[in-house]
Amino acid sequence: MAVVGSSIVVGKVAVARLPIFLLSGLRFAVASAILVTLVLLVERPLPRPARRDVAVLALQAFAGIFAFNVLLLYGLRLTSAAEGGIVTSTTPAVATALAVLTLGERWSRARTLGVALAVVGVLALNTAGGGLGARGPWPLLGNLLVFGAVVGEAVFVVCSRVASQRLSPLAVATAISALGFAMFLPGALLEMRAFPLSRLVLADWAMVGYYGVVVTVVAFLLWARGVARVPASAASVFTGVLPVSALALSYLALGESVTPAHLLAAALVVGGIVVLARAG
Repeated sequence: MAVVGSSIVVGKVAVARLPIFLLSGLRFAVASAILVTLVLLVERPLPRPARRDVAVLALQAFAGIFAFNVLLLYGLRLTSAAEGGIVTSTTPAVATALAVLTLGERWSRARTLGVALAVVGVLALNTAGGGLGARGPWPLLGNLLVFGAVVGEAVFVVCSRVASQRLSPLAVATAISALGFAMFLPGALLEMRAFPLSRLVLADWAMVGYYGVVVTVVAFLLWARGVARVPASAASVFTGVLPVSALALSYLALGESVTPAHLLAAALVVGGIVVLARAG
């Protein structure tokens, strides 16, 4: 999740230079090529997912890859990377609630408190208004889009737990990357009419490479391997690392201001994460 947090900062830069569907299509093309090669070299016998597995993987790819990236990248055009990172802090709360509702995992008063703290943190962020410095052209709408991405990520977490019980981490990562590429391909081909690949400079290819190799291949494999060993509600707690790294990198790499209002909102959300972690 620390690696995925860096994607918010890289994404903020990338969407200012590249069309969103083209960027995502290239990212998952790179990731799919690497992961399919690894499957062919490593997996013996080759994975044979059942129809139920394919349905879960398709939902996981649509919610956690297609919807997540579209909503996140469009949201980052309207809000700052710092605020987008803090909004993603609600992921542990949303994913925990979804895991309880769909997988029958235990709920408790501590989890209620953790969810409440995370929600209050985001409300504090959005009611702080102009005190947050450079917020982007439409910060409220941008933050709402980013929250939509959070819901997609929560579905991704729950589906990860289900898929990991039947398929290897490498098979899961490969399948969702390939499905993600297929979902972005039509839009990417349309955008290439106005933005041909010849317009990409070295810096653009570097961002695509970072997205494809580090944020997708490495992060997906680490996530799939970890979520196979813990309940979905416990795994959701670790998504709280994402906004922490995003907030820090938005300050260090983009020079965005981190104000007391940012820190207050982040502290409330991190408090919620700690409570959720202790709830088990």
